[in-house]
Amino acid sequence: MSKILIALGGNALGNTPQEQLQLVQGSAKPIVDLIEQGHDVIIAHGNGPQVGAINLAFENGAREHANVPSMPFAECGAMSQGYIGYHLQNAIREELLNRSINKLVTTIVSQVVVDRKDPAFQHPTKPIGSFYSKEEAEKLMAETGDTYVEDSNRGYRRVIPSPAPIKVVEKDIIEDLANAGRIVIAAGGGGIPVAEDDNHGLVGVEAVIDKDSASKCLADELDVDFLFILTAVEKIAINFGKPNQQDLDQLSIEEAERLIEEEHFAPGSMLPKVEAAIQFVSGKDGRRSIITSLEKAKDAVLGKTGTIISK
Repeated sequence: MSKILIALGGNALGNTPQEQLQLVQGSAKPIVDLIEQGHDVIIAHGNGPQVGAINLAFENGAREHANVPSMPFAECGAMSQGYIGYHLQNAIREELLNRSINKLVTTIVSQVVVDRKDPAFQHPTKPIGSFYSKEEAEKLMAETGDTYVEDSNRGYRRVIPSPAPIKVVEKDIIEDLANAGRIVIAAGGGGIPVAEDDNHGLVGVEAVIDKDSASKCLADELDVDFLFILTAVEKIAINFGKPNQQDLDQLSIEEAERLIEEEHFAPGSMLPKVEAAIQFVSGKDGRRSIITSLEKAKDAVLGKTGTIISK
């Protein structure tokens, strides 16, 4: 069987702890379907709404109460990894036990090294947190100095720098656990962005790493067979949302690159997923990346659905 890294989209997690706790029960089932088929599974996930909510709560608290500290964004990312991992690992554990599958699952709070000189720090682009109307966003920008932009016709969201991942600090621990048959949740929310200092130290930076890009980085380092990028749709489409929408079953690297040049994929939505898939598949012969919905993951690994990107 195969080694699979699943990049779990935010639609599987919800916007509040209460909603997330309910949604992960359903999210666990298709993940355990793959485990039941005999595959080794590593799980990464997004954290956009969660880390934004944590950051906003501390910002509001610090403005209103002198004894509430302002919380650096790297620490907010660590908090989101902890509570999302807590919900996911318990839901997966319960589903495993319900099927009498004797496997252990754990979460590794993961740091991902970035370059302080990455040009992304001069051009914040990564949406985080909740959606706001234009009026609400303008008020928040005036109050905080943060940047808000319109996101996929759904409203305005705060954007912060999104540097490229270089390496996952805890890669060896994750690999040891996966090789021992454990189910590992790692690189949550793209990992905690850190920079290396001159004394081998790691310093958190004000940024968020794209979840799909970090998942590709970890998939490379673990040398998995499949990178599953799970999202809200069953297949990649061109002319999405239009009368002439066309779902795609398979794409070569060259075809995917051509569609990117033709601007078929929305930045901040499908584009980073396709780019991550291309980069992963390009790294080594025999690799495949599948973009599909969580509910269709079991069928996708059997080649029945999803969009397969390969050489």
